[in-house]
Formats: sequence, structure tokens, C-alpha cells
Amino acid sequence: MTRILGIDPGSIVTGYGIIDIGARGESAVDWGCIHAQAEDWPTRLKIIYDGIGAVVAEHQPDEVAIESAFMHRNAASALKLGQARAAALCAVFAVAGGVAEYAPRAVKLAVVGTGAASKEQVQHMIKALLKLDSAPPSDAADALAVALCHSHGRQTRTLLAAAGVRRGGRRRRR
Repeated sequence: MTRILGIDPGSIVTGYGIIDIGARGESAVDWGCIHAQAEDWPTRLKIIYDGIGAVVAEHQPDEVAIESAFMHRNAASALKLGQARAAALCAVFAVAGGVAEYAPRAVKLAVVGTGAASKEQVQHMIKALLKLDSAPPSDAADALAVALCHSHGRQTRTLLAAAGVRRGGRRRRR
């Protein structure tokens, strides 16, 4: 069994989702949102850091996947998102399996089938794929989608390695 923590970083709301991968496939363990609505910026970053740290301590993930930053039209917003992302990353550095990053479009493509999917479509697919009774909040659904994206990519990398294909798509010489 492998446990994956998915993170959807945000400067106000950071979503997290934990999935287990076992013989019967993927299942949701926990999900939620860390609300960092403090007045000052350093306190917001500490809330994100402490919140993700608590999730790591409670669930002991084997691997972590995080949505990569994308360029906003507003440089100040992009900078804040990058700092929020860094606070979340600092909280997971002790996880043995390392951290994988996925672009937002790649996550949506892996879960919905189109990189231009809406938040509602992601929520719907997360509910269906993980057989949940109700759709999680959008930030938590996005985090679960990041974890699923990592799970699917992980399976592909394992199959390619077994076939002797190395990075770049070339077969290894034997």
C-alpha cells in the first residue's frame, strides 16, 4: 500500500487530499482545506506550514504531489502563490518518497480528460473516481486530483521501467 498526499496550494485556501493505492485501486483517506485568512502575510504562511505539517504527521504519506505554480497576470498574486507553495513544500520535506510537481492542466487532463476542465468537472470526477458520497470542496477536490494524477503517472513510470524504457522514451541497451 502506498499513501499519497496531494496539495493544491493557495494564498488563502490550501487544499489537501490523501489517497491510498492498494491491490483494489485508489481510495480516499482524508481531504480538507487549510484556511489562511490572517491579517498579515507571515502569519498566513505559518498557518499553511503548520496545517500541512499536521496532515503529514497524522497521515504519514509515502509520497507527495503538489500543483506547480502558474503565471498569473498579476505578478504580486503569482509571488504570493509561490510563497504559499513554498510554505507547503517546507512542511513535507521529511517525507521519504520526495515531492512530484504537476501543472494544473496536466492534473485536469489526468482526472477529467481535458486540461481546460472547470472546478465543477474536477469535483464531479473526483466524486465518481473515488466513489465518494458527495463532492469535496473545490480546493480539496483539486488536491485529490493532484494525488490521483501522481498515482496514474506513477503506474505508467513503473510499467515503462519494467519494459526497459528510460527517460526520454529510449529503450535501454541490454
